[in-house]
Amino acid sequence: MPPAVPAVPPLLPVAALIVASLLWAGAFVAMKYAVAIFDPMVVVFGRMALAALVLLPIAARMHPHQDRRPGDLRLLLFMSLGEPCLYFVFEANALRLTTASQAGMIAATLPLMIAAAAVVFLGERVSRRTVAGFVLALAGVAWLSASGQPSEAAPNPVLGNALEVLAMAAATCYIVTAKHLSARYSPLYITAFMAGVGTLFFLPTLALPGTELPRSFPPLAVASVVFLGLGVTLGAYLCYNYGVKYLPASQAGAFMNLIPVVVVFLGWWLLDEVFTPQQFAASALVLCGVLLCREAPAAPAAIPPGGPKP
Repeated sequence: MPPAVPAVPPLLPVAALIVASLLWAGAFVAMKYAVAIFDPMVVVFGRMALAALVLLPIAARMHPHQDRRPGDLRLLLFMSLGEPCLYFVFEANALRLTTASQAGMIAATLPLMIAAAAVVFLGERVSRRTVAGFVLALAGVAWLSASGQPSEAAPNPVLGNALEVLAMAAATCYIVTAKHLSARYSPLYITAFMAGVGTLFFLPTLALPGTELPRSFPPLAVASVVFLGLGVTLGAYLCYNYGVKYLPASQAGAFMNLIPVVVVFLGWWLLDEVFTPQQFAASALVLCGVLLCREAPAAPAAIPPGGPKP
């Protein structure tokens, strides 16, 4: 049996998840700007390396005090493969091809994917209402992608939105596994492990023939990478891992619904992005699907001891 999670003031995990969601919403805009200046792999490596430099020395001192179990290393690596590794590969390239606003709306499907993961990995039954909501949200995503018109800011929105869907699938692997591990590992340790694996994963990409190393360092682009590394990779993940330690994964996933609303506002305010009437209607369909699922019974808080199967 995992050790009991100590009680904390009930509003602290909620506040941590709200902060994480707001930081992640800002990440869409910061990433969109950063990948317009720097190669996506340079941006992702930079943000992971910054977080690792801060966290790994702390985690090294914490390592002997974690409640390690046989097989945990495999789970930690699987969690990190989902996010940050595959997640950032898909998202960094998605934001080169679509707008931050559209990508943010697709992020609203994350709670639904978490519920679907419970069915696949736990054999849970879901209500017809949940299935209907999932289908409705996916229809909204398809409509949102089909209604996107190529532009300078979004040269291939259909492909970009498809990559963002894959990013959400990778994030789902991270969330359900992190919830399972959070009973025995501290949020700081989990975040540091992710940052370390992410740094090692993206370091070789700097030497790939297609990766363009920066020749200049515009201050705003550098500030975006610093925000992504310290504000998001460090701050948001630390807040999320803290929140998910004390709340069920399904409840934690519901806070992701804040992301698309904030991203659309920031995209309009900072990037001059415009949503067409069709895109507003498609986005409403996505959110209706998510809200429909929220009325269904919550997904389970953890995954079985064997963990997900890679």
